[in-house]
Amino acid sequence: MGIAVSDWRLAHAVSGAGQLGVVSGTAIDSVFVRRLQDGDPGGYVRRAMAAFPMPGVADEAMRRWFRPEGRAPGEKYRELAMYRQDVKVARQQVTILAMFVEVWLAKEGHGNPVGVNLLTKIQMPNLALCYGAMLAGADFVLMGAGIPREIPGALDAFAEGRAVSIRFDVEGLRSGETEYLSLDPAAYWEGPPPKLKRPQFLAIIASNSLATMLARKASGRVDGFIVEGPTAGGHNAPPRGAATFNEIGEPVYGERDVVDFAKLGELGLPFWVAGGAGSPEGLRAAVAAGAAGIQVGTLFAYCDESGLSEEYKRSVIEHALKGDVSVYTDPNASPTGFPFKVVDWGGNVADLDKRQRVCDLGYLRVAYRTDAGRLDYRCSAEPVDQYVKKGGLEEETPGRRCLCNALMANIGLPQARAGGIEEPPLLTSGDDLLAIPQFLQGRTQYHAGDVIDYLLGCRRPD
Repeated sequence: MGIAVSDWRLAHAVSGAGQLGVVSGTAIDSVFVRRLQDGDPGGYVRRAMAAFPMPGVADEAMRRWFRPEGRAPGEKYRELAMYRQDVKVARQQVTILAMFVEVWLAKEGHGNPVGVNLLTKIQMPNLALCYGAMLAGADFVLMGAGIPREIPGALDAFAEGRAVSIRFDVEGLRSGETEYLSLDPAAYWEGPPPKLKRPQFLAIIASNSLATMLARKASGRVDGFIVEGPTAGGHNAPPRGAATFNEIGEPVYGERDVVDFAKLGELGLPFWVAGGAGSPEGLRAAVAAGAAGIQVGTLFAYCDESGLSEEYKRSVIEHALKGDVSVYTDPNASPTGFPFKVVDWGGNVADLDKRQRVCDLGYLRVAYRTDAGRLDYRCSAEPVDQYVKKGGLEEETPGRRCLCNALMANIGLPQARAGGIEEPPLLTSGDDLLAIPQFLQGRTQYHAGDVIDYLLGCRRPD
């Protein structure tokens, strides 16, 4: 669901109801510092920070980022330094702290499991995010958008307080050359690092071959799979084979993109079905096919507890009830090159075409080796001249959206630009959004508990 739509409030509500609530770790460090700059209404972030075990880290974050009165109208958020292969300990500490805060709040006051969702493609913060989640006692780590082969072993090492290095994807490396991303817990403690609970690892997959490879060749234990089909929101795996498109430019998926549940079950690991399964009928079908359950995003995204801006929740629901909403699988929107689901309600997507291309969060940048031999970073959604100057191809830039800034705007934390302009949103949902009127039955608001009751057949919304 993007950045902090599945935030601590939603995960707390879902886990508190006896299901697995999952928080998003994507860009959570930037979400964290923006919440502090907005004055931390309710004091939730500060309450969790008080429980952070690394000495002095929370105090330093308060000194640098907390604004008791919030920002002035139109004032820009101060930004963290963008991630690079090697960042200072203090920069990593903010990410560890931010992930700790989100998981700690999701787990507060109940004993049920909580998970965290990460994207393999956003490599540079992932080790710090895993460590922060583990410090807060996360029970599950879910990861997709790539091949997370080395993450299970990283979780094993962090549980024992050992250092971790994973391969870093860098374009333009010479044959036989490898770069790494590393994190050593010993650098963050005055004494030996604490031993931590190892969370279960669920890989998000879209093919039997990937599931088989991860089950057999991952660096540590894989505990299960999320099978995410092309109807799911956010990033989708590209179709297998030669690319073909329908009449409106969406990638076309075929039989090769369908996961064989019976074959998947032969691996002996539990799996959950995601994408188009968010209904009582979808749940029953998934279980009948051997699944342990389903993963649901779209229905939860528009509930009262989700992190999505109230303005956008109400607006999308209003348009959906009138039949004035669509979900488009855009093959170009994401700088990652993965297809990305985009919600268009009342023509709001057009606002993104008016924004000036700016790359100042940088989570989706790609690392590359320059002709001079050093590492640099580029993003196909940054200013075109800069991207081309860095060796990128101009034909890779049309239609690219700055998902980093747009997804921050989705949750009510848009960056302020010159001239009183704020970053516009870009909402993502699964195809299930088109069926939300049947779930709503005329209502315009609902809770996470209503979704759970609906899926389990306890009752339908009034």
